[in-house]
Amino acid sequence: MHFRIADTFTASLARLSNEEQKAVKTTAFDLQMNPVSPGMKFHKLNRARDANFWSVRVSRDIRLIVHRTADSLLLCYAGHHDDAYRWAERRKLEVHPKTGAAQLVEIRETVQEILVPKYVEAEQPKPLLLSNVADEELLSYGVPAEWLDDVRQADEDSILEVAEHLPAEAAEAVLSLAIGEKPQVAPPLPAGADPFAHPDAQRRFRVMENIEELQRALEFPWEKWSIFLHPAQRQLAQGDYSGPVRVAGSAGTGKTVVALHRAVFLARRHPDARVLLATFSDTLANALHNKLRCLISSEPRLAERLEVHALNAIGLRLYTSRFGSPNIVSAPQLQQFLQEAAAQVKGHNFSLHLLQTEWEQVVDAWQLKNWKAYRDVLRLGRKTRLSEGQRQVLWSIFAKVRTKLEERGLITWADLFGRLAARFAETKRSPFDFTIVDEAQDVSVAQLRFLAALGADSANGLFFTGDLGQRIFQTPFSWKALGVEIRGHSHILRINYRTSHQIRTQADKLLGPEVADVDGNIEDRRGTISVFNGPKPVIQVLNSPEHEIDAIAEWLAARGTEGIVPHEIGIFVRSAAELDRAIAAVKQAGLAHVLLDERVAPTSGHVAVSTMHLAKGLEFKAVAVMACDDEVIPLQERIETVADESDLEEVYNTERYLLYVACTRARDHLLVTGVKPASEFLDDLLL
Repeated sequence: MHFRIADTFTASLARLSNEEQKAVKTTAFDLQMNPVSPGMKFHKLNRARDANFWSVRVSRDIRLIVHRTADSLLLCYAGHHDDAYRWAERRKLEVHPKTGAAQLVEIRETVQEILVPKYVEAEQPKPLLLSNVADEELLSYGVPAEWLDDVRQADEDSILEVAEHLPAEAAEAVLSLAIGEKPQVAPPLPAGADPFAHPDAQRRFRVMENIEELQRALEFPWEKWSIFLHPAQRQLAQGDYSGPVRVAGSAGTGKTVVALHRAVFLARRHPDARVLLATFSDTLANALHNKLRCLISSEPRLAERLEVHALNAIGLRLYTSRFGSPNIVSAPQLQQFLQEAAAQVKGHNFSLHLLQTEWEQVVDAWQLKNWKAYRDVLRLGRKTRLSEGQRQVLWSIFAKVRTKLEERGLITWADLFGRLAARFAETKRSPFDFTIVDEAQDVSVAQLRFLAALGADSANGLFFTGDLGQRIFQTPFSWKALGVEIRGHSHILRINYRTSHQIRTQADKLLGPEVADVDGNIEDRRGTISVFNGPKPVIQVLNSPEHEIDAIAEWLAARGTEGIVPHEIGIFVRSAAELDRAIAAVKQAGLAHVLLDERVAPTSGHVAVSTMHLAKGLEFKAVAVMACDDEVIPLQERIETVADESDLEEVYNTERYLLYVACTRARDHLLVTGVKPASEFLDDLLL
């Protein structure tokens, strides 16, 4: 007998209390061990349209809804008695007549009315978006026949509400059509094929082969991505590539999901291979490690060959094992060396900021060791124009810094990665067979050179995921110049699972429709769709910090009345100077908070408070982005240090990206506030 679980089951399980979940899991395990056991209390659902729906008693009030046939048992839903029965009475399991995929379809007659959500203001009748799409075409996308009329009658206000009643592939296709995009669909199954084998069915139904696999699936029921993958995600995670690959997509499209599954897929496919999953920071690496544990908890030997590290951490470990412990120069030391060297060179007026950025982004990043190399470097990403004479003066300063570093036995992080890259290029031996990098948009020049040495020339050697619209740490540079050519090997995910349609469209106003890298690779953000609806984000400009604190406290209280618990809420500010305002708002709301840093993660029962730079990789049901004042974002201190007007564009871009990252941490609720005069970016959000 085939034993399957549906994504609707894992979603419903997550809504139950811990004790209720334990009872449901015990019953699920018993069902898998012996589905015909006399101890299983099956009850026929006479009011259900699908004759194969049964309820299984878990406790006095909790019921499991299963779909039972002679050769299969499907776990569909878990909930309180009345809720579970209502769920079953409104659905049926059927094979789509056109695609051949198994679907759990909501019965149209049980939906009283498709209402425009209350947060959309009523206006004059709007054009119907899909009235001219033929039945055959809609059916080819997996739209159930009984929902064809509703789809064709949908306008821009009701399209998302209609989509919520459709199977996932149909909802995504309908939303794509609504924005003028051609949906990508899997080919239909031939007659007589297993309907659960269709790629769209595999994203919502999973066969449980043994008790360990079921235990893994139920251990983290909220992490649906660990069991159910979108076909586009699965294709990317399990593909074969002749060279480096980059998977892009806006916030919430599942890039990290693909990176995790790619790492596990390669480790399973190559039993002797060592796989590295790397990311930007220790915080993100810890988050990846926890998610990876969910994926491979029943395969401990896989974990022995699959390592998760921040790039600096793995670089330090590899360097130490090959060259000994490095003596890395600190930021204050380097600043002192630059100041002293600049004082020894007469006849210039270069600021310390220009010296630091030129050193970090050009001289040290590209490991320039002599005047000729510095004179000829293209300085990609640096817009301040320098004459050859100015470069000569600058090099005389940087040469003195290099000498001081060598005299004291100090190296930079770029030196560390450069030396590792040279060693691996020379020996042609990499410590890892496959390398996957998440948040790749913030990889530095030196780190990419190191990664290229690990696997740029091998099949499936390098796999990157990231979003240029979230680049907040690195200035742009040429990947191609370092031997990482992704032209023709770049893919874009367009289905947003994490952020509501309203939040995504509002946040996207901060960015253009396209983001390009230095090598001319374009990430087109158009055509991205969110698969669920939500309240419209609120943007407020207050008269004073005190009024803003009051507004945030009221908003926090309102979220509590909706059942959102403290650890499902995040508050972000531009920099440490504004943290006190956020903490004051949380205290005024009578809630506890946790202040995030590289070592402190979100904590149960506490509202997370953080600067925007630490928002990466996090997600919350509700997010407040506050203190968006004039001269706070974009930060006036950064603007004042710009040496050339042409550099302003890069400053403004990264500040926009920073606000975008903070806003897109929200799933359902987003509040953005500032004090008069507010940030100019709020005007963009309100457009």
